[in-house]
Amino acid sequence: MLTIQGLRKSFGTKEVLHGIDLQVNDGEIFGFIGHNGAGKTTTLRCTAGILSFNDGKILINGTDLQKAPVKAKMQMAYLPDNPDLYEQLTGIKFLNFICDMYDVPQNVREERIRSLAEDFEIYANLGDPLKSYSHGMKQKTAVIAALIHEPKLLILDEPFVGLDPKASYLLKQKMKELCAGGSSIFFSSHVLEVVENLCDRIAILRQGEIVMSGTADEILAQGQSLEDLFLELENVG
Repeated sequence: MLTIQGLRKSFGTKEVLHGIDLQVNDGEIFGFIGHNGAGKTTTLRCTAGILSFNDGKILINGTDLQKAPVKAKMQMAYLPDNPDLYEQLTGIKFLNFICDMYDVPQNVREERIRSLAEDFEIYANLGDPLKSYSHGMKQKTAVIAALIHEPKLLILDEPFVGLDPKASYLLKQKMKELCAGGSSIFFSSHVLEVVENLCDRIAILRQGEIVMSGTADEILAQGQSLEDLFLELENVG
């Protein structure tokens, strides 16, 4: 579903990604962890087509992101760590706008919006302007917007920040359901326990390079917790 080959990214003269290689398989939840400044968000933004990159190749379900960006982006959704919404719109107008961009049919979108908004307990607020929403409600709206067209690849940057425990649990269930249908998820999180329990495979990024990757069982084969291993790797060198 996602192939990243030799990804290099520089800001000015400073290279921050030094040849990232990874693959996210169909139906897989792939966790991406690393300390602040390691390059996680930069990698995710390059994958989502928001940032250009200096070298390498990114394929979304076989589509080259650079050669066919619209076709690639139509198959994915990206949820940033601090999403900006069009706050002058009501919740329902914003979600319909997202559906318009992804060509979600009218009869399909109505049911999806209703179902997701009820699940995340904001259905009664969809007629209100987004600027009146609390931070948690805005985060829930952004999550619904990412799920609404049932993307083949869902890219999430710290998706549980700002969500209450009930909404966090629901998002995890939605992630599992999406992958059960053949889609894939590539996400970063500082909540290592969530990564350890939720992900099929994990990659650890340090200073713009992947220092370890594999299944959760492979990475934790030494009997350490993911937190212990992460801290150990961070202290190397």
